[in-house]
Amino acid sequence: GASSFTEAMKMGSEVYHKLKGIIKAKYGQDSVNVGDEGGFAPSLENNEEGLKLIVEAIEVAGYTGKVKIGMDVAASEFLVPAAEGEDPPTYKYDLDFKAPEGAAKDEKLAAMPGDELRALYASFVQNYPVISIEDPFDQDDSENTTALTADGLCQIVGDDLLVTNPKRVQRAIDGKWCNALLLKVNQIGSVSESINAVKMSK
Repeated sequence: GASSFTEAMKMGSEVYHKLKGIIKAKYGQDSVNVGDEGGFAPSLENNEEGLKLIVEAIEVAGYTGKVKIGMDVAASEFLVPAAEGEDPPTYKYDLDFKAPEGAAKDEKLAAMPGDELRALYASFVQNYPVISIEDPFDQDDSENTTALTADGLCQIVGDDLLVTNPKRVQRAIDGKWCNALLLKVNQIGSVSESINAVKMSK
């Protein structure tokens, strides 16, 4: 890793720009238009392709073994709604949610059970330098999040899962949902509650 914040910033910037060049060469100029948070969104064939691109960028920048990958999955965004009246709900995820409207969906990807998604994450950690996964499942899917955390593969971060809420944090501690808190003062609304959430998480 980096020996200082300055070096880390330099490494991150260089990998980012190498990634931009690789994506532009493979997918065209339109693919390097950036989103709200500065991310690229090329049209990928599968979920693993993005990791391959990042690893290639790390290698081209000369930082293999020094730069690791953190994923912010935000799985609540592609949760398949449970059937009406289903109790408890069955958590399934649509990994084909970006398929063009009207196009045939991959049935396996369009309704992937939590245990299969967990296995997919495990394969990512085993095959790529992934050391952190944020919100790997829906914010209410504590069962699958807890199981992934118990696997001990990498850091599991709670953002939507915890929303910096001391009550949610306590439930996560008791249930061993995750092993890292993403602190956002604007989520809970007060500095004192945020401080409380941090103290509880230590």
